[in-house]
Amino acid sequence: MVLVEVHDSTKPNSSLICVDNSRGVSEFSLDFLRDKVNIRASCNGLLCCSSIAVKGVHYVCNPMTREFKVLPKIKDQNLTRFYPDSEATLVGLACDPSRGKFDVVLAGYQCAGSSRRPDKTFACLIFDSDSNKWRKFVSFQEEIFTHMNRNQVVYVNSALHWLTGSGSYILVLDLNFEVWRKVSVPDETRYGTGNRVYLLESDGCLSLIEISDTWMKIWVMKEYERELWHMVDRVSLGCIKGLVHGIFPIAQTGECVFLATHKQVLVYHRTSWAWKEMYSVQSNATLPLWFSAHAFRTSIFPCE
Repeated sequence: MVLVEVHDSTKPNSSLICVDNSRGVSEFSLDFLRDKVNIRASCNGLLCCSSIAVKGVHYVCNPMTREFKVLPKIKDQNLTRFYPDSEATLVGLACDPSRGKFDVVLAGYQCAGSSRRPDKTFACLIFDSDSNKWRKFVSFQEEIFTHMNRNQVVYVNSALHWLTGSGSYILVLDLNFEVWRKVSVPDETRYGTGNRVYLLESDGCLSLIEISDTWMKIWVMKEYERELWHMVDRVSLGCIKGLVHGIFPIAQTGECVFLATHKQVLVYHRTSWAWKEMYSVQSNATLPLWFSAHAFRTSIFPCE
């Protein structure tokens, strides 16, 4: 499924919809939180949300069971002063049903002293549902990271993965050992000059989707330890040529790929080579759908 937040300039609040390949489109609500929130990450049926009204308040919830947990406030306020707007650059949610626990990760450059300028300290905060506590560690990173409003975070192999801003490699946080490392992207991928690269999950594997003006290439890392990528599909974009410039992949399975344009959600069926419009905004929405669209699968995993 795909969760989409639809922004309508004529209404005070945005609305949520769920786009399901088999069931179509339905309304979706997080009203049980009794707070206006932004969805920051999605993993195995759980959502990580941040309060809009109160900075520093985060929730983990299961929309299917309507259970939620308010994460404890972080005592060290200096650690939550991320550059440039006091919000974490990277937000990740790791939900592992086999371990019966979840982790929330907030990370980003810290502000230098009382200014809004960044220093070179990259702070990472990890909430562990077993201990119900935050833990922290800091490191030094040189890369300018992708801002997570495009939800480019993937949890596989007990690690969270983000595509860096340059698209030159994948930044990995290994949650077992709490270390950062890098994973290479396919040598054949090209970022820039009209090409865009996106990181997704595909049936438990890392996947990279490269979009040019004419083609969409789908790569899957089937051998994680050896970091071996395989190109599994090459899709012509000729029949949606007018939409290619703003198109953005959100989620995929082995059979289909969900993509968003400015006001549409499309699905591409890989076996039949068919494109289908799943949803189209009928209002005067001013913000693009990909600003807050999330891959989502249902579960009854507890979060309390």
